[in-house]
Amino acid sequence: MESMEQLKRWIRESENIVFFGGAGVSTESQIPDFRGVDGLYSQQYKYPPETIISHSFYVKNPEEFYRFYKKRMLFPDAKPNRAHLALAKLEEEGKLTAVITQNIDGLHQMAGSRRVLELHGSVHRNYCTRCGKFYSLQDILADKNSDGIPRCTCGGIIKPDVVLYEESLDSQVLSQAISAISTADMLIIGGTSLTVYPAAGLIDYYRGDRMVLINKTVTPMDGKADLVIAGSIGQILSDGVGMTKE
Repeated sequence: MESMEQLKRWIRESENIVFFGGAGVSTESQIPDFRGVDGLYSQQYKYPPETIISHSFYVKNPEEFYRFYKKRMLFPDAKPNRAHLALAKLEEEGKLTAVITQNIDGLHQMAGSRRVLELHGSVHRNYCTRCGKFYSLQDILADKNSDGIPRCTCGGIIKPDVVLYEESLDSQVLSQAISAISTADMLIIGGTSLTVYPAAGLIDYYRGDRMVLINKTVTPMDGKADLVIAGSIGQILSDGVGMTKE
């Protein structure tokens, strides 16, 4: 396939590759995305998912928020897939300089990637809103409070370090992402519909001529990309990086 050969050639020739990814990167690890056919937005709840995972809903109804969050947004048994492993290998080889992700699952780090910029935070970091004490994902899952709201030893509510609707992205992470993309000699975009802003707007900072877009469906940015490959991101990245077949 001509497009795959071009992808392989560009990866070989590039020295400062940046990857920008979304929910589609983790669906092959059995983590559902938000907007797919089986995604959270397609399921029925008492409130729409985008309402439940908003800052105002969290503040007003933390019990309902945590009921949804623990059941539908935490996947502690998920393992990195071929996409995560391929990107970790590229970093190990000194070619990939950053992974910029909209995902909150921590699978890139689990695969071995070291420079991961998490635009929307991580379920693995949780903090007391009163005293700031840190709690792990395991602490949240092990919480046995009768009302389902994780509480700190000081009595404060523990909040996951994830960016909810109505909240701003971390300015430092955003700045690092802009810097990484603007200086990259190759930008690989994968597993994202490129419809969530401000995250999707970050690709406008790319100035090179090797923008690769890998997704199962068309995106609003297909016309801007230098190479578009439709299909499984795990398969395409593992083939492109030259990893052995599973």
